[in-house]
Amino acid sequence: MEELVAQRRGGQQRGDARARRPGWVLAAVGALVAVVLGVLLLRQDDGRDGGPPAGEGPQGGPAAQAAPVAPDYPFGPTSVWRADITDAPVAADSAEKVAGLLAQIEPNYGGVAAFNVDRFTASWYTVGPEQPPVDVAWHDCQRRGWVPPGLLGPGGQFTGVPIPADAEPSPGSDGQLTIYSPSQDRLWEFWQARRTADGWSACWGGRIDGASRSPGYFSGGFGASASGLAMSAGTVWVDDARRGEINHALGLAIIYPAKWPLTSWPAQRTDGGNPDPHAIPEGTRLRLDPTLDVDRLQLTPVARMVARAAQRYGFIVTD
Repeated sequence: MEELVAQRRGGQQRGDARARRPGWVLAAVGALVAVVLGVLLLRQDDGRDGGPPAGEGPQGGPAAQAAPVAPDYPFGPTSVWRADITDAPVAADSAEKVAGLLAQIEPNYGGVAAFNVDRFTASWYTVGPEQPPVDVAWHDCQRRGWVPPGLLGPGGQFTGVPIPADAEPSPGSDGQLTIYSPSQDRLWEFWQARRTADGWSACWGGRIDGASRSPGYFSGGFGASASGLAMSAGTVWVDDARRGEINHALGLAIIYPAKWPLTSWPAQRTDGGNPDPHAIPEGTRLRLDPTLDVDRLQLTPVARMVARAAQRYGFIVTD
């Protein structure tokens, strides 16, 4: 299991961790093994799409109230990433699912739930209205043999993207890149993005229109994560760390999620392959027991922030 952390490059770029390989394991999160042991699994909403009625949170409760977030955090209080799940019910098979998750953690990465900070992060760029748009080409890294409809051409997901000339995709084979334009209220995320002499290209990705009003996931099969959830939404931002509080859910990547086609809302799809009946589907929310006194744990300030966010907003399995 890997939690997410942000990094800043050139004053704009931030990152998260979504990869199946470890980056740096921060001393701050070594104590998060204790957090994992206290996790409760929330009730799942099975399905391929959809979700709760408008104006309600992911478990049928009220939508999240507005709370201070990073100045250019794209998603508003009605997003799934901002929902307060403190009082959400727990899944009937929570114990079995948590046991399966621990069985994935213990033999990998030294049994430590870890942040990625130097590789397999999410490169983030906030751009102004003056940033010139470019068309992103498509490279067929998955050997589809055909161009997916809606990706290229007028109105396409890869058309008219305001990518800065000095943008750099995330280090590592994922090559993730996020572009956010507040003036357009649009967010793009790309997977295996790269720049050559001919310009920008990516293997996959997508665009969210009306990002500030969106639920925080891509539709139509687009987006950089396997679940269709926005990778950038679940990062721990530099501004979160400076403020001392995380006011949104955290993205979570696990090694062996439930086998396709099983998903849990808000996931829109999955690349899982675990046939166990208690395997965790992508989109599942995990929550640290809200009654746990986090102050009594021997956590560093960053780990304490993560633990408190896990109690109120939880983790969402994105990949």
